Amino acid sequence: MPHDRPRRQFVDDRTANNAVRHQYRTLSEAEKQQMQRIKDLGAEFIDALHEIGGTAPAGEAMGSRDLSLAKTHAEDAVMRAVRHITA
Repeated sequence: MPHDRPRRQFVDDRTANNAVRHQYRTLSEAEKQQMQRIKDLGAEFIDALHEIGGTAPAGEAMGSRDLSLAKTHAEDAVMRAVRHITA
């Protein structure tokens, strides 16, 4: 089914291969810091899950299905918070 909406103009080359985000805006220093903090907190939480499950932080395997789901939800939470900051 063809799209009826016209394509938006690209702001720069960073969005040229992105089918979803057609515009990119430059983040402020505060937004960059917020994004970094959220990502650091997510990584720290996932490291704690590996510690709890007795698995290697560099690996993908988790100690249980529940810890695997916790990791998935943490990754989703980080993604959504970053999307909010960068919107």
